Amino acid sequence: MPCGFLNVMVFECLARDGHARRGQMKFPRGTVDTPAFMPVGTYGAVKGLDAADLRMSGSRMVLGNTLHLALRPGIDVISRFGGLHAFIGWEGPILTDSGGFQVMSLGALRTIDEEGVTFRAPVDGRLFRLTPERAIAIQEALGSDVCMVLDHCPPYPASPEEIERSLARSILWAERSRRAHEREEQALFGIVQGGVDIPSRLRAFETLEPMGFSGFAIGGLAVGEPAPARLAILDALKTVLPQDRPRYLMGVGKPADLVTAVLRGIDLFDCVLPTRNGRNAHLFTSQGVLRLRNARYRTDERPIDPDCPCPACQRLSRAYLHHLDRVGDPLTLRLLSLHTLTYYQTLLARLRTAIEAGRLAPVAQEILALEGDGEAVR
Repeated sequence: MPCGFLNVMVFECLARDGHARRGQMKFPRGTVDTPAFMPVGTYGAVKGLDAADLRMSGSRMVLGNTLHLALRPGIDVISRFGGLHAFIGWEGPILTDSGGFQVMSLGALRTIDEEGVTFRAPVDGRLFRLTPERAIAIQEALGSDVCMVLDHCPPYPASPEEIERSLARSILWAERSRRAHEREEQALFGIVQGGVDIPSRLRAFETLEPMGFSGFAIGGLAVGEPAPARLAILDALKTVLPQDRPRYLMGVGKPADLVTAVLRGIDLFDCVLPTRNGRNAHLFTSQGVLRLRNARYRTDERPIDPDCPCPACQRLSRAYLHHLDRVGDPLTLRLLSLHTLTYYQTLLARLRTAIEAGRLAPVAQEILALEGDGEAVR
């Protein structure tokens, strides 16, 4: 059932297979088929790739980082262009995070209190104050299609006391973010925190739900916790999160992580992993993992993946790409990043088709059988 909250975004669920959902997020800037994966453009660019590359990969929505964009180039610069879309040359939807993850990841460079967070910028050491109100104001100036409340992401492991403090702070900040948000054409998502404690997660959602968010993100996972603990949280939330709004699992992850989350009703993902792995020649393929730096590929005439539509696989050999990587040619960064991102988008398209056909379980099992840390491709 279509449903709009606070904004002109509309989410519609088109098919279900178990808890998995095949849907669409509709924005004035375009429709995003879900489950969907967002490449991460921390400073307004997915490293090594331009907007045409992202489109070629099958990406339809990208993520920008509120804190890092506010530090460089600064909101004053981006505002001169009318917002982030025009500044980076991307015509599709954009989601901006709030800076909440940096509350954890930049722990040595910040101080936190009930009002907000003071960061010491990792680039030049200057102080930068981020409150829920300022996080929303920055995202409204960026003009993203989806913005996030400011939250406090606890580390893993965290004591029950640490989880309780961070959760209380996240709920307070969510209320303040909701009150501060004024841009009606911009969706606002709440973030369910609570560490790996299931009762805390359920309490977080129960408190956030009446605030009327356009969708819900699950934050604070993929921060070092064991996979079974992450899946236990998703299992606990899959029956309580609203059916008529999108569900976003932040910062995840490997192909297997996406598959297991889709099985539990997740609609939206982001992660730096595919492009980071691509830049390091650690490649996902339809036949398993391929580590292109291994010497065995020096004379290999085959493509990386015969089933992949990306330019590297369609035109070039493993031997040539191995050579480019060995000599440090920047071209390899683009080609291999584009390959891994294309793999992710092809994977999500396959999952969407499987949900529509009611065949997600066997397709998921086939994909999961390819996962492993060792090299699977010969």
